[in-house]
Amino acid sequence: MKRVLGLVGVIVLIGGMPVMAAPDWRSTAEITLSEPEMSPLQVVVRTGTRRVYLYEGKVIIASYAIAVGKAGWETPPGEYQVFSKEVNPVFKNFKTGRVIKPGLNNPLGVRWIGFWTDGKTQLGFHGTNEPELIGQAVSHGCIRMRNKDVTALFEKVSIGTPVIVEP
Repeated sequence: MKRVLGLVGVIVLIGGMPVMAAPDWRSTAEITLSEPEMSPLQVVVRTGTRRVYLYEGKVIIASYAIAVGKAGWETPPGEYQVFSKEVNPVFKNFKTGRVIKPGLNNPLGVRWIGFWTDGKTQLGFHGTNEPELIGQAVSHGCIRMRNKDVTALFEKVSIGTPVIVEP
C-alpha cells in the first residue's frame, strides 16, 4: 500500500501510474493506492545439474534433486509461469490413453505443478512412483521430484510464479 496526498476525485490507474480524472479542486485528502502484489518467489531449474532451486529475491530458500527429460524429450529451456496446480493428479498416458487414478501406481505422484503447454500436452513438476530415478534424464520433458519435495514446492508456489529452465 502506498499513501499519497492528492486532490479528492476519481482515481484511475493507467500503466500502474495513478491519474486523476474529474478532481474536486476544492479539497485535498490522503489517498491509499494498492499496488499489485508481485511474488518475490522464482523457480529455477538447472537441467544439467538435475536440481531445482526456489529463490526468494536473490536468496535460495530451497533446493531439490530432480529427474529431467530424456534424449529426444528434453525439458525445454525458457521462461515460463506456473499455470496449474493439482493435488493427487490423475495420469493419462499420452501414447495409449490409459488413465491411472491417484495412488501408489500413479507416475505423477501426489502433486502436479504445470508450467508449459502447447495446448494439448503439458509439462510440469510432479512426484513419482519411481524415486530411484531422481537424478537421471528419464522423463518425457517433465520435472520429476520426490513426493515430499514436490509437496513442499507445491505449498510455496502460486499460479503465476515464474519458472526458468536453464541447461
